[in-house]
Amino acid sequence: MNTDLTIDLLLIPSTLDAYHIALASCVLVLAVILVITLLVLTSNLRKQKKIITPTTVVTAPITAAEPQIIEKIIEIEKEVPGPAPEPIILKEFTPDAATQLLSLLQKDARFIDFIFEDIAAYNDQEVGMIARVVHDGCNKVINEHFILAPICPDKENSSITIHHDFDADAFFLTGNITGQAPFTGTLIHKGWQVTEIKLPKISEAHNVSIITPAEVEL
Repeated sequence: MNTDLTIDLLLIPSTLDAYHIALASCVLVLAVILVITLLVLTSNLRKQKKIITPTTVVTAPITAAEPQIIEKIIEIEKEVPGPAPEPIILKEFTPDAATQLLSLLQKDARFIDFIFEDIAAYNDQEVGMIARVVHDGCNKVINEHFILAPICPDKENSSITIHHDFDADAFFLTGNITGQAPFTGTLIHKGWQVTEIKLPKISEAHNVSIITPAEVEL
């Protein structure tokens, strides 16, 4: 079966009637609406990309810079000074006890006279005799008014171990001091500490600055 497709150009209208004009107008309007819709969709997609893109770009640097930020925070914390140390309060003692002790030593041992005496004028034997008198008097005053005890009960020149919690006021370390306690060394001196003081009471009217009164014979 042979069929030939032929187009009769005479069927194409040579003039535009109202129907064709309306049809063309509808097609044009639909085309315009389609173009506008595409433009709107394209614009929205671009806006979404602009919103999403900065978020992605900003997030990566912040994550990468976190160690630097933490280091800066630590440096700032180091630079900030801590609380100031508490001031050292020094004890103030009245001179009453010191002058009273000097008065006792002068009374029983002639201590002040011996200290201010020019012993260069005496020979060693005479100085020894005077020193014995002063020694006996000082021994009497100390034993009567003070109770003393050695800081370290070990024998001198014996080996001793100083632990890490030792009292720095009670032990004086000399020699080659390296590292940290415990230390092992030789006891050179056992030290002394006062455990009790028994100074006599004095009246408020007593002038403590007078060590010993001047003696006048009439």
